[in-house]
Amino acid sequence: MATMIATVLEVRPDNLLVRDRRTSQEVLVHTSFARRFRPGDVVHILFSGAMTMSIPPQITAIRIFRIGACRC
Repeated sequence: MATMIATVLEVRPDNLLVRDRRTSQEVLVHTSFARRFRPGDVVHILFSGAMTMSIPPQITAIRIFRIGACRC
């Protein structure tokens, strides 16, 4: 298992485009709960650790929850 702390950039019906706060990399996160989030939310993502080599890379969230709002 792996975790990521990220800022939500875009909300789509079944996924989120986020920016990993550690690496600044954009990542597409597959989750059926995408519509619960808003751009600017800071989220904690639990995923298997597998990430595609596509651009942007993709992961599937096992668990995802809001931990705050971006104070950019």
